[in-house]
Amino acid sequence: MIEIIAAVAGIVAGVGGKFVYDKQRVASSRHNAEKEIARAERKASEIVLKAKDDALRLEQERRREMQKVESRLADRETTLDKKLDELDRRSERLRTAEDEVESLKGEVREIRTKQQEKLEKIAGLKKKDAAEKLMLMTERDIKDDLLGLVAKLQKDAIDDAEEKAQLVIVSAMERMASEVTAERTVTAIKLTDEEMKGRIIGKEGRNIQAIQRATGVDILVDDTPGMIVLSSFDPIRRQVARIALEMLMKDGRIHPGRIEEVVAKAEKQIEKEVVMAGEDAAREVGVTGIPKELLKLVGELKFRTSYGQNVLMHSVEMAHMAGLIAEEVGANVRVTKTAALLHDMGKAVTHKVEGKHHHIGAELAQKAGMSPEICHAIEAHHDDIDATTPEAMVIRVVDAVSAARPGARNISAENFSERMRDLENIATGFKGIEKAYAISAGREVRVMVRPESIDDLSAIKLARDIANKIESTMQYPGTIKVNVIRETRAIEFAK
Repeated sequence: MIEIIAAVAGIVAGVGGKFVYDKQRVASSRHNAEKEIARAERKASEIVLKAKDDALRLEQERRREMQKVESRLADRETTLDKKLDELDRRSERLRTAEDEVESLKGEVREIRTKQQEKLEKIAGLKKKDAAEKLMLMTERDIKDDLLGLVAKLQKDAIDDAEEKAQLVIVSAMERMASEVTAERTVTAIKLTDEEMKGRIIGKEGRNIQAIQRATGVDILVDDTPGMIVLSSFDPIRRQVARIALEMLMKDGRIHPGRIEEVVAKAEKQIEKEVVMAGEDAAREVGVTGIPKELLKLVGELKFRTSYGQNVLMHSVEMAHMAGLIAEEVGANVRVTKTAALLHDMGKAVTHKVEGKHHHIGAELAQKAGMSPEICHAIEAHHDDIDATTPEAMVIRVVDAVSAARPGARNISAENFSERMRDLENIATGFKGIEKAYAISAGREVRVMVRPESIDDLSAIKLARDIANKIESTMQYPGTIKVNVIRETRAIEFAK
């Protein structure tokens, strides 16, 4: 029993000791925690105080900056106020000066008016009359100088223009040369014998009538011995009739049925030849992309002539020269060559469509979808409308060059004489003309004027007027020089 009590007492003593130990330990921990809390509070207080100090310092710096900015703004505002005041004072001075200037202007105008009235009263002339008199005096004094200046400027311009134009045109012409064939509105076919003439005429003329109906060509069998003459203004029809008659004479069978068959074959042959001629021409000048309907019209020009000049050969020659000149002057070579080749295609349909061939050609080109530059160059290659593009000017130049070169055209003596008379009549139609002579095969007109009626300045104007009238009333290849001659003779007798 005693042992049990002792054991219980030992247990109680041990538990009490542990309790005391734990209590002491808790107390120690609490004391340490309180010390840490106190230290943390001290540090927090220090941080707060430091933050307050920094904030106060920043606020003070910001206030100092604001004061500086306010000071600068105040200074600038003061400066602006001063400048505005200065501007107001200057504007006031300017307004005052303007009023004074206007007042002075009024006084000057008044004084000038009074002086002008006094001068007019003294001179007995109005201002307008005095100005005219002054102009006449000035013109009389500087007339010689003006004449010399005008003559010098004209000479310089002509020399420069002629030199450059000659270089370009001669360069193109010396690289181009082509044959020229003379065609007419009639075609002659040689008969093998007189019997063949009777067979072509047929019984009661039915064969020749059948040929004329099928071809649309007049056939003359009695005008020239041993020859049959085909007459028509349509060269294609003449060629069809020629080929058909040659085939009939070679075959020997001549009757209305056979005539219709042979004419149909001849038409197909000519059509094929026309297409081939147009394609060959385009290939020769190096132009592509031309519609087939336009190439066919170009091919038909093979059988047309103008003043004895074959139109297709003229167009091909023009295309070559136009390309050379366009390259020299910086124009579009393709547009120029295409327009040159197509420029006369309207002549292929002039007997079918009313109008001038260049207008017809431009309309056909436009319908075929050609560019506006090509259409304009075709339409402007004659003088009834202005050429507004370099390509159109080149076409106009090469057309004149190709038509005017020696041997290009067959012009009859009657037409030549008529042109010479027209030139002289145009010149003598002006006032003050004494005599006029067309010389150098119509390339120059020399006009003699009466010196008492025409002075030197008027002579220059007269030459220009005569040239303008020639340009507007006559058609001619190349250029015509108008030379106005004024001769003054002073005669006196010593007695």
